[in-house]
Amino acid sequence: MRNKWMPLIYVFILLLIGAAFIDLPYYVMKPGDAHALKPIVEVAGGKKDEGTLMLTTIKMGEANYITYALASLRDYEEILPVEEVRSPHETNDEYNIRQQYLMSNSQQNAITVAFDAAEKPYTFEYEGVYVLNVFPGMPAEGVLEAGDRIVAIDGKEFKSSRLFTDYIQTKQPGEKVTITFIRNKEKMEKSISLKKFEGNQQKTGMGIGLADQKKLVSKPKVKLKADSIGGPSAGLMFSLEIYNQLVKEDVAKGRKIAGTGTMEPDGTVGRIGGIAQKVVAADKAGAEIFLAPDDHISPELKKRVPGIVSNYKEAVRTAKDIDTKMKIVPVHTFDDALTYLLNGK
Repeated sequence: MRNKWMPLIYVFILLLIGAAFIDLPYYVMKPGDAHALKPIVEVAGGKKDEGTLMLTTIKMGEANYITYALASLRDYEEILPVEEVRSPHETNDEYNIRQQYLMSNSQQNAITVAFDAAEKPYTFEYEGVYVLNVFPGMPAEGVLEAGDRIVAIDGKEFKSSRLFTDYIQTKQPGEKVTITFIRNKEKMEKSISLKKFEGNQQKTGMGIGLADQKKLVSKPKVKLKADSIGGPSAGLMFSLEIYNQLVKEDVAKGRKIAGTGTMEPDGTVGRIGGIAQKVVAADKAGAEIFLAPDDHISPELKKRVPGIVSNYKEAVRTAKDIDTKMKIVPVHTFDDALTYLLNGK
């Protein structure tokens, strides 16, 4: 009897293994963790208080048949079509690199906002054009990679990506340019022929998505050890922890404070994805207060996404659903969060 069923068992095992390695055009998003910021943020000469400020994360991964099925059955695991996560023509590796860039940019915004509030000095040094992705079928394919940093073109250095693209637009299709770039700390130089963009014959280019890369120099120096965390959503909590180490006041006042939200240079806290999953993560970590973006939903966005609500309202709904005692606090700016934590309002 055992020999009769063994072939079927082997086939089932092989199918199960195969299902775990076949990616579907979806991502699965689920609750991550709440990380204390004291070990992550280090301000030279800064002080450490008794309270705890925590950033919250989600776990996001490409779906296979098994993870898709499990997410369909579990609470607070969402299945997202790939086009809602990645940009058109963006590979998974390019998506991860973009998330790392967004995290880096978020960290810089957090430092500037905290330093402005604490009246501390900082400056920027331009480092070049950061390659976010390479478009298939364009000249840069096979030459440049996401994560490369372009420092010169035809021997000319530029102070912004705008000046870089303006220079490219002076060239004709078929003309070659020499690109000097850094990859894995190694300087390289290659030639690229330019080409008209499909669908936009007025635009000549090499076919890359790009952004400015700047180095922030602050006094005191700030070190952020967050290489394993991607995306911009920790901006608010980074700014609060940096400020907390710069000033005498104990911002957390001995409490466990979690939260999320992007941080703009002017101190505005922006909307993030996965707010429900982050509320769950904060509750599991024992947070007493959760700071949630009180973002404005435009009429256009409401029309495009019926039923959408602000991060704050969704966080309140989730907190009620999981029956947590954690208080959800709406914040629109860095000052809103700081005022509440210091004054309780």
